[in-house]
Amino acid sequence: MNKYLAVVLVIGLLVLSSTLSAQEKYTGIEWFQLMPKDDLEALLNPPDFIMDIQEGAENDDPDLLKKNIQSNLESKRFEQALNSTRIISDFAGKAIRIPGFVVPIESNEQQRATTFFIVPYFGACLHMPPPPPNQIIFAKSSNGVELTSLYDAFWFEGILEITTTEHPLGKSAYSLKLDKVSPYDE
Repeated sequence: MNKYLAVVLVIGLLVLSSTLSAQEKYTGIEWFQLMPKDDLEALLNPPDFIMDIQEGAENDDPDLLKKNIQSNLESKRFEQALNSTRIISDFAGKAIRIPGFVVPIESNEQQRATTFFIVPYFGACLHMPPPPPNQIIFAKSSNGVELTSLYDAFWFEGILEITTTEHPLGKSAYSLKLDKVSPYDE
């Protein structure tokens, strides 16, 4: 009986140890860490006219916004930050854990998202302006991610890579070799 209890205890400790080690395998990061500080500064200080745009108003148009930004000299740095593919190379090849939302690109027969962008906030590729490429991560999942709602947030774990992916829904400066997706819990 003592041998049996010792074996169960050893197996339990090994399982606990591997679980803790798997959790420590991924470094939790925040989205702002993926962009250079001067890009973040520019985005936190948008041109005044952007703050006056009401959702659904006549001037709430991506093409008009782009035209206004391009014609306004004070907006140049903001425009550069909106389109920035500048990355933080220290994250290349790192195992990360990041919260985010799914913007589906392709789905399988079970309607699970198999190719998608991970974005920092809901509706990121639907609202203007969309996040800059250094705030969008491209990912693929052979099993797919079940989306009951686009409002659902997830934790994403995997190896971050520096690759640019372009799609009509957005452009990403990073990709994630996905190991795990789980529902977001604080």
